[in-house]
Amino acid sequence: MPVAVEWRVSRLPETDSTNRVVLELARGGEAEGAVVVADHQTAGRGRLGRTWQAPPGASLLVTVLLRPPIPVEDAHLVSIAAALAAADACAAVAGVHPGLKWPNDLVIERDGATRKIAGLLAESIVRGGRVDAVALGMGLNVQWPSPLPEDLASIATALNHEAGHDVDRDAVLAGWLECLADRYARLTAAGGTDALLAAYRVACVTLGRRVRVELDGAALLGTATDITREGHLVVIGDGDADRHVVAAGDVVHVRPAE
Repeated sequence: MPVAVEWRVSRLPETDSTNRVVLELARGGEAEGAVVVADHQTAGRGRLGRTWQAPPGASLLVTVLLRPPIPVEDAHLVSIAAALAAADACAAVAGVHPGLKWPNDLVIERDGATRKIAGLLAESIVRGGRVDAVALGMGLNVQWPSPLPEDLASIATALNHEAGHDVDRDAVLAGWLECLADRYARLTAAGGTDALLAAYRVACVTLGRRVRVELDGAALLGTATDITREGHLVVIGDGDADRHVVAAGDVVHVRPAE
């Protein structure tokens, strides 16, 4: 049976990390559907232990608690559902259509550059070989000052910059939660996994691109061709034409001139 979620939103003026708050709620037995939103994070986190920085009030900083009835090997599907829902919400609320960059970023591609507009981080609690809870966090740049700081202008953007007008964070939050509830219900329905992966492959702008993948000090250069059932990136190497399956790594979209 598809899982229906009823969201319960709590707001904080400041916290270290909304993911940490939600993980504590999960360990304390909080039911699925808790949502924690912060105006500012002092220790927001991204993948690989990176920090997430945003001016106070400029970004949607949010984490939701989900308890999906799925095995551990399918935990990545929750992040995929959330990323697709975020792209849906950006389009519906702001008329902005970001692409998905493997594995968990939303990006805008223009002027030959890839600019990040959002990132997601899912942290799971596993019990008995199954996912007991997922703290699914997102930082989405909504209403950033103009111009962007010089060190960010070539690598980041925000919804208001792309839309050409002000964008309301609460409207984006409501849109994301609505779209996420729909994607999540479809994920937990019969046949939902295949449909979700098919939608992700269509939305993933990494596929079909030449990429450089940073792997523990080494670099793999090639063409991204597919996403596996496990959520891994398939890259055909430039030098060896071998099929490389990348489970984790930093991916850079290589411009044609490179």
